[in-house]
Amino acid sequence: MTLLIDLLEVPRFSDLTFFTDGKHKEIDIKNIEISETPDIALYMPENSVLLTTAMYYQHNQSELRQLIDTLITINCAGLGIKLGRFLDDVDQEIIDYANQRHFPIFSIPKTKPLGGLLHKLTNYIRHIQTEELTYALDIQKQFSNLLINDATIVKIILEFSKIVEVPIIMVNPFKHVIAQSQDFFTNHLPTQFITSQLIDLNSFSDRNQSTVKIIEDRNKNKLQAAVYPIKSNLFYPYFLIILKPEQIPYPVSEFAIEQALLVLSYVLLKNEKIEESKKQIKSDYFTNFIGKQSNHPNNTDELYLFGKNFGIQYAPEYRIIFASIKGDSKNRKQYDEQMELAYQWLNLKIEDLFSHSIIFIEKNTNRPVIILQGNYSNEFIKEKLMILINELKQTLPIDLRFYCGQECQKIDDLSSSFIEAKIAYDNFMSSSTDEFVTFYQQKGLLNLLETMGNDEISYFCQNILNELAYPTDTNLIELRKTLKIFLDNQCEVTKTANDLFVHRNTVKYRIDNIQDILKTTINTPENSLNLRLALYLSEKNRK
Repeated sequence: MTLLIDLLEVPRFSDLTFFTDGKHKEIDIKNIEISETPDIALYMPENSVLLTTAMYYQHNQSELRQLIDTLITINCAGLGIKLGRFLDDVDQEIIDYANQRHFPIFSIPKTKPLGGLLHKLTNYIRHIQTEELTYALDIQKQFSNLLINDATIVKIILEFSKIVEVPIIMVNPFKHVIAQSQDFFTNHLPTQFITSQLIDLNSFSDRNQSTVKIIEDRNKNKLQAAVYPIKSNLFYPYFLIILKPEQIPYPVSEFAIEQALLVLSYVLLKNEKIEESKKQIKSDYFTNFIGKQSNHPNNTDELYLFGKNFGIQYAPEYRIIFASIKGDSKNRKQYDEQMELAYQWLNLKIEDLFSHSIIFIEKNTNRPVIILQGNYSNEFIKEKLMILINELKQTLPIDLRFYCGQECQKIDDLSSSFIEAKIAYDNFMSSSTDEFVTFYQQKGLLNLLETMGNDEISYFCQNILNELAYPTDTNLIELRKTLKIFLDNQCEVTKTANDLFVHRNTVKYRIDNIQDILKTTINTPENSLNLRLALYLSEKNRK
């Protein structure tokens, strides 16, 4: 940025002196113009300096006020008046008016031809602009080399800080520091102290424009901090924080900083795609694992062994918890971004609250799914989940909700907890309540009959009948038929044998097999009722 006050301090222009007091608006000079016409503002580009002999105003300097006003409207950087030709001096009332409007006026000696001065000033400005562009391109080349060598964000921040020679911090959408320059290690400058102040000053509210705030260091000294959103077309972007931006040495320009933002945006996009691939692999595994348990409960060993790569392990208890958000799903882009941030938040925090827990993404819905691997009471779970909800809400406008299945003792029964969590979610969505944490509740038999949810009916039937719920094997089909006739005959062996046209011992043998499959006796009143209901519902559900 080339300012008039800096330009007049250059030795070759030291004979140009201010009439005004120097308290001017800082405007980046782009052009130098010469004119003697009073309506020059109609033709002169913005960010220019006007050079003139003020010939038009030699008999009435008061009209210079109107010229000043019109130049201000086009963001003119200053007015240079050559003395000794038409004006010997500038009236004090004009200088006072210019000071009042914070508009700079400077004098040009009568020995300096305006044409020659125009040429020298223009060359100097263009030289500065060329140097800035060259320097920025050099920076871009350095960044390109970092990208080619697959440098991390941490490495890029360290290198960029060396270029601009000021401290730099990069934060994620949660305002957590993910990279910082060497200054924060050597000077023990606390990044959290910096980011907390910027959060209090609402410095991260604009996702489209940079902002500059005044904060304090540990010694209460005032400190400038420039906050730049990293362009990535996000509602909740990452941010680059540059401390002491006023100390960035020449000729580093805004363009150079834009190059850094562009490179960081590219790296973030690349990292996002890598994480997306990893999540997809985990999601496929989770879908297969739950599907195998539901359809082939005795064939999960291989999937369990593979699951060790994702953190699956033996534990005293297991539980599935669905996570979702309360948001406007009509704005799909923002809703999907909030869901992704909810997943990232859980990935960051869940292990601290529940040891050995794992996060997956449910295929098709993109809902985070938590597997708890440990013995936790409902009260403990609710307390810790509320911490997650409240902490995220304080950071971003995202409302988390959780839906919990019941605990199970065997990892092979995780599919049951998964279905329960899904039922809890479905029941919540169809109700008018707004609970933050919802637990699955076993329904009574009459309520179960009244509901038409196929998932809940299927879960109840499989829980009661096990392999006899929806058999495809011939032997299991025959055992299911035997069970139904046995219950219809009030558990009498002889009547059942007559109806099946088999020997009594065959019925006894089949009943023993059935009880082994059901892992319970048949002829107690409660078991008998549950079995009758499950046989009826599973047959109806199959149709």
